[in-house]
Amino acid sequence: MIQDDPVNVLGGPLAPCSVAPLTGYFRDGHCNTCAEDAGSHTVCAIMTDEFLAYSKYVGNDLTTPRPEYDFSGLKAGDRWCLCAARFLQAHDEGCAPQVSLEATHRRALEVVPLATLFEHATRQG
Repeated sequence: MIQDDPVNVLGGPLAPCSVAPLTGYFRDGHCNTCAEDAGSHTVCAIMTDEFLAYSKYVGNDLTTPRPEYDFSGLKAGDRWCLCAARFLQAHDEGCAPQVSLEATHRRALEVVPLATLFEHATRQG
């Protein structure tokens, strides 16, 4: 798999999203992507209780630990590389989490308008 260039939605270098928990399609702490990443795990989102409950409701339980995948489960405040379509879906439902623009890969723009990402941007980076 060949990774796309690590460029964020602002045109700068892609900042890390999280190493604790370790996130990303490549589990490298960044929202890097490639052609094989069908889910486009490109949005660096800061989890909220509301979003985690919504995600579980629509079939993607991110809170339950899955030791077989070395996944301890997410909680509010954790940063996670979220699928761009799931972020947009949550936005449309009124429960999208905040995002780090500097850590969100530019390929997210193929699914989520930049204005929508700005609407949910965190001031912390």
